[in-house]
Amino acid sequence: MALHFEQDEYAGRLDKLTASMKAEKLDAMLLFSQESMYWLTGYDTFGFCFFQCLVVKADGTMTLLTRSADLRQARHTSNIERIVVWTDRTNADPALDLKNLLSDLDLLGERVGVEYDTHGLTGANCRKLDNQLQNFAELVDASYLVSRLRLIKSPAEIAYVRRAAELADAALDAALPLIKPGADEADILAAMQAAVFSGGGDYPANEFIIGSGEDALLCRYKAGRRKLDASDQLTLEWAGVYAHYHAAMMRTVILGEPTPRHVELYEACREALDSITEILKPGTTFGDVFDAHAEVMDNRGLTRHRLNACGYSLGARFTPSWMEHQMFHAGNPLEIAPNMTLFVHMIIMDSEAGAAMTLGQTYLTTEDGPESLSAKPLGLIIASQ
Repeated sequence: MALHFEQDEYAGRLDKLTASMKAEKLDAMLLFSQESMYWLTGYDTFGFCFFQCLVVKADGTMTLLTRSADLRQARHTSNIERIVVWTDRTNADPALDLKNLLSDLDLLGERVGVEYDTHGLTGANCRKLDNQLQNFAELVDASYLVSRLRLIKSPAEIAYVRRAAELADAALDAALPLIKPGADEADILAAMQAAVFSGGGDYPANEFIIGSGEDALLCRYKAGRRKLDASDQLTLEWAGVYAHYHAAMMRTVILGEPTPRHVELYEACREALDSITEILKPGTTFGDVFDAHAEVMDNRGLTRHRLNACGYSLGARFTPSWMEHQMFHAGNPLEIAPNMTLFVHMIIMDSEAGAAMTLGQTYLTTEDGPESLSAKPLGLIIASQ
């Protein structure tokens, strides 16, 4: 089996899950999140775009319901022993196959947790699921049960995150020599992704973000490339990825002489990031982190140019996003604990001035404070001419 961790690690994760299920009085969990399946069993596929479900009972037994295309994938990449295949057919209702499986597992009338908040369960499939199971069992929204367990990284996971961070640094090293007037964004993007692949890394869970000129103010990937001007701005958001574990970074690179507005925005980003790193440790809430960011931005008159979140937890993620559920936004009561891997980003988009500025880094939390997983400095990057 192509497992990335020792069996003892997977056994410990299963113990944590069943203990949490016991605390929530759940007789079973229906896992639809690919991240949950990967964390718990090693199962590695993009087949979650179709209906599939890992059933975990309170006694720790597991059964995967999936399609024939993923049967061998599950056998090769996971420690799941029992795999049931539902058959592709016209007007298929795999939720009925799931109900029959749950019946075979003696779960009729039991209290069952469901991972609803995941890209692995589409709206159409969710309707089928609820329709089949509403009178079969007591369904409980347990979307974040495994997600919370995944927040704290084991030593083996941290080793993968550290390697991902090295690949993120390598991607920046590959990009910087290419950033010059006349350079094509396509070449920069290709070099960054190549650095990750050649270092043994993986595809990211979402596309790298690259944009220059007006596109530098965008926070998402878009199709289309342009060549850089002599005076320009280039926003990059990327991640090193290893065994699906992500370490993200974000920078806005200036070509030519920085405008006073660019310098002003960079100083705001740096002050906010410094303010956050002072408190990014156990006892601080995710909401406190956002408040520290917002206070700096608002005091500088940048309220309408900042975002309403300034980062999130990172880990092993699958398409379409490397973002975890846990985000730095107003009022989030979740407390930081040691051994979390957290991406903190400062993003300012001044549409009136046409100026962008970003600064982002991934940190490992410790009892004493955050450890930057990148070796790169946080200074304003001005491309060499």
